[in-house]
Parts: sequence; C-alpha cells; structure tokens
Amino acid sequence: MQYITTTELRTQSSDLVEILKQGGSVSLIHRSKVIGKIEPAQKNPIAITDIKAFRKALAEIQPKKLIPRKDRDRVYRQRLMEKYG
Repeated sequence: MQYITTTELRTQSSDLVEILKQGGSVSLIHRSKVIGKIEPAQKNPIAITDIKAFRKALAEIQPKKLIPRKDRDRVYRQRLMEKYG
C-alpha cells in the first residue's frame, strides 16, 4: 500500500489519479497519522432485463422539443443578447 500526505495531495494529484486508475489504494496521512484510505470507485454495471421499461425511461429523459442544428446558433445568440444585452 502506498502513502500520501495531505500536502502532497495538492502537489502530486496526478500521481494519485494514475494509482487509482491502475486499481491501487492509497493511505492518507495527516500530521503523522493515517486518517483514511483512498480507493478507486467500484464500477457496478446495471443489467437491463426489461427492454420496455428501459425504452420508457429513455423516452422520459429525452428532451421534449429538439432545436434543428441550423437554428441552434441563432437561438444561442438570441438568448445571449437577451441575457447580457
């Protein structure tokens, strides 16, 4: 197991990220005491068993009104002018 101090968290965060990407864990030290353990997040894939329920949930999160691609820039600029003048 590797160790990292609270000061090193600020200066060596990229090293910590690499260790976590490789699946390693790191003990966190503050004032010469181990105060915690940093571990990579566990990925728990969700198995889709009911296709109808999945399609229904997907339809609920999709936007109701889609703006055509060529109108997006015009609408964006218009909203900016309304908000900021």
